[in-house]
Amino acid sequence: MSLTDEIAAAHEGELNPAALVGEFRRTSVFVPVVDDSLMSAEMSGIRWLYAFTDEEALSHFAATRGAETSTEVEYVRAAGARLLDVVIPAVKGPMGVAVNVGSEQPMLFPPVSGIVPDSAAVDLAEPTPVGDVPVQPAPGGVA
Repeated sequence: MSLTDEIAAAHEGELNPAALVGEFRRTSVFVPVVDDSLMSAEMSGIRWLYAFTDEEALSHFAATRGAETSTEVEYVRAAGARLLDVVIPAVKGPMGVAVNVGSEQPMLFPPVSGIVPDSAAVDLAEPTPVGDVPVQPAPGGVA
């Protein structure tokens, strides 16, 4: 199944964490860029890197932020594995990936072991884990 199919299955209650993470790692995603930095936001002490499965999802997100077309949004394409294995460990502090923010089926990939390298995993790096946060659909359709 494609990443969007895996996300849809998770939203339907058929979550297969290994398949979902594996498909994210294999998929090239769109990451918006603002002021020469990858776009992210902080929530509950975790920085969430925005990524989108296709131009349509990115365009929808851009429209909610005031852009008239997706061409107004700068972005880079990156393999999910590169985000998880290279970008996240390079950032100071905990970081996860929020996929398709603002869509009907967003998905969170939190900074926990099994998703990010152990050196960046909050459940291994902190004496008291932030929480046992599995890969999950974002609440209320918004990450």
